[in-house]
Amino acid sequence: MEFIIQASQFLLSLSLLIILHELGHFIPAKLFNTKVEKFYLFFDYKFSLFKKKVGETVYGIGWIPLGGYVKIAGMIDESMDTEQMQEEPKPWEFRSKPAWQRLIIMIGGVTVNVILALVIYSSMFMYYGEAYIPVDNIEQGLMVTDKGKSIGLENGDLVIRVDDRRLERYSEINKELVLSESSIEVLRDGKNIQLNVKPEDKEALLEGDGPIVSLRFPFIIGAFSDTSAARDAGVQQLDSLVSINGESLAHYDQYTAEIPKYAGDTLKLGLYRDKSFKEYSILVPADGRIGIRPGGTRDITDYYTKEYDKFTFWEAIPAGWNKTTGVLKDYIRQLKLIFTPSTGAYKKVGGFIAIGSQFPKVWDWEWFWGITAFLSIMLAFLNILPIPALDGGHVVFVLIEMITGRKPSDKVLEYAQMVGFFLLLALIILANGNDVLGLFK
Repeated sequence: MEFIIQASQFLLSLSLLIILHELGHFIPAKLFNTKVEKFYLFFDYKFSLFKKKVGETVYGIGWIPLGGYVKIAGMIDESMDTEQMQEEPKPWEFRSKPAWQRLIIMIGGVTVNVILALVIYSSMFMYYGEAYIPVDNIEQGLMVTDKGKSIGLENGDLVIRVDDRRLERYSEINKELVLSESSIEVLRDGKNIQLNVKPEDKEALLEGDGPIVSLRFPFIIGAFSDTSAARDAGVQQLDSLVSINGESLAHYDQYTAEIPKYAGDTLKLGLYRDKSFKEYSILVPADGRIGIRPGGTRDITDYYTKEYDKFTFWEAIPAGWNKTTGVLKDYIRQLKLIFTPSTGAYKKVGGFIAIGSQFPKVWDWEWFWGITAFLSIMLAFLNILPIPALDGGHVVFVLIEMITGRKPSDKVLEYAQMVGFFLLLALIILANGNDVLGLFK
């Protein structure tokens, strides 16, 4: 059932993005009296799941969920309909229209994607507002995973600055650690410490799916392992741990660091149960584990003071624009990381499985719209890249024509389209190949 819910959200989001993107091409084409032969959600190689002709346009749904398209008469696109291009140009064809009209038609999809992201983010700010944890409210520092420790971070560090940029919110920290270019400044035991980050350090930071740092939290017993020395000694579920051998310890990560030190020895575990302090002697097994897991009834973020912003209509629009441009800048920084081989980030390029897994396992509209807005920005940026077969490739040729006054030959456009197609195919294979390999790890 969880898979069905995730897949349904992904399919709905993808369908919405494709339809609106293609409408961005379709509407200006119609406004400029350009014939649109097909409007398809998904690709229809050999056959369609549904199709119906209305006027001069066939509307349909294909069976290959890798995108969608509008087939505009007189245009060399992914259909590679070269026979049509050998005939004399007709006044309703794309190639017969002025360059400025063709330019508007080609950038229409990207424009709609950016507008969609702006509308979604602005609407979310108005409806949901925005809750966040200021970095200044994280007084006891952060819990650091092995990935973070590989670049010199320690439990209790508070990341306050990355590449001379002051971090204001906890939600920024993991992203900025990955995208950092040179330095990280942390607050450690009241002192500012500078850590240097090299491109080759990024491979360790990108290992696995977990965060680099996370919020610290009390160790409240949520469950026991099948074999548990703590349970055998009398510890119970929902007990709140407070000390080892009389030394106060406030955070989960402190216990995971200290308990293994007593492997083969006895420790006294202090805890609170129903507001009463209790202490239990536990013989720690040779593997250094006493069979306890964190849990409890509170969300980790509930231990921290949050800020909450509400937005009026007029406040939400600029906030939505700032969010849209901020996400776009971060996405460009991610691509820069991917094209730096020493970081190993290309191994993390994901396809449909990776994207689909970003949706929650229960239906969550706030999460759904947030991911959809991000995917809309991603789709806009990728499509505007100057790669033949993408909108950006067509835009480049139109701009060359507008500057030089000479239109590229149909043969040049055909060859460029084929080169672009194979580049995209290689990217699809890389992304989805990483997904498949990830299933076996």
